[in-house]
Amino acid sequence: MDRFEIEPRAGWAAKVDALGLLYHQNDDGPYWNESAYYRLTASEVDLLEDATNELHRLCLLAVQHVIEHNLFDDLKIPNQAIPWIKHSWEHQTPSIVGRFDLAFNGVDPPKMLEYNADTPTGLLEAAVVQWYWLQELFPESEQFNSLWEGLVDHWRVIRASGDLEGNLLHFASADSVEDFMTITALRDTATEAGFDTDALLMREIGWSHADRIFADVHRRHMRAVFKLYPWEWMLQDEFNVQMFQTFDKTVWMEPIWKMILSNKGILPILWQLFEGHPNLIEAYFDSPRGLKYYAEKPLLGREGANVSIVAPEGNSRNPGRYGGQRSVFQKYVELPTFHDKRTMIGSWIIGGTSHGIGIREAPQAITTNLSPFVPHLFD
Repeated sequence: MDRFEIEPRAGWAAKVDALGLLYHQNDDGPYWNESAYYRLTASEVDLLEDATNELHRLCLLAVQHVIEHNLFDDLKIPNQAIPWIKHSWEHQTPSIVGRFDLAFNGVDPPKMLEYNADTPTGLLEAAVVQWYWLQELFPESEQFNSLWEGLVDHWRVIRASGDLEGNLLHFASADSVEDFMTITALRDTATEAGFDTDALLMREIGWSHADRIFADVHRRHMRAVFKLYPWEWMLQDEFNVQMFQTFDKTVWMEPIWKMILSNKGILPILWQLFEGHPNLIEAYFDSPRGLKYYAEKPLLGREGANVSIVAPEGNSRNPGRYGGQRSVFQKYVELPTFHDKRTMIGSWIIGGTSHGIGIREAPQAITTNLSPFVPHLFD
């Protein structure tokens, strides 16, 4: 695994704009950074694929463990959600996509930093934008990226299963360009799989008092919804009571059982269950338990917010809106450095199977939502 600098394509901004990546720049510079790329070997790709599949397997075992041993309070999951988590898990409500964040230097086994199981972003750039970059510049090379095909195939399996009532599938997100373009990409894959689809913002979801069901802006009943919106926010929303009353009428994806996996508390639970596993990192609730260097993370947090790191090269802390929660302490694992950039792998799961990666890099120890995305290839 290595990093190579390269001249960006002429007119690259317009090209990624045309693919829907409207957020390719930020105040610190390009978010989509094609002035470099990463080259992996086929054996490194195999390692990442195997590790991702293995981590997903361990995570499903951890969900079962949490449910069987009633560990919801460890994760501070509200009581009203517990019966529906159990119901969703037992009935295997369809799960679509998730993203593991991994530390991987090309030599040692990939290590799980966390699992973005409920509202993963970065899909458009991983599935689409870096693929078109590859086809234009390195058409003879490979890329660890079957994300689009994997999504289409998985939607087809769900459609054929009959688990969803009707053929209309809604996609909903918060009011941000990144989130809306992410669900647009997901919607396109579902459309290709044969679903009728529509997209709207979460705040546009209505309630039919007559039929006791959620409805879209056209007053159509919402029987199946993929929502890029955290479950913990949904539990606090105005219509959370109606949501629980209509779980038999509306299927929500990602399913509510993923509240267990999107919670950083899954990290110490995994370590307790599988201590010493080569793809896991030592982690504990509430204190570092003798760890000299560590990352402190809130149970519920996103994009590196409210993360603190105590490391040999110095301490760092990101501000954010997720403070005041129970913390998890995870042994500090230094991200590999290439050309002064710290590199993190986002490894994607679709329908329970590894389907590709995206690479983010940052000059600082904590990767955030503004850390640039860099394309990759392998030989």
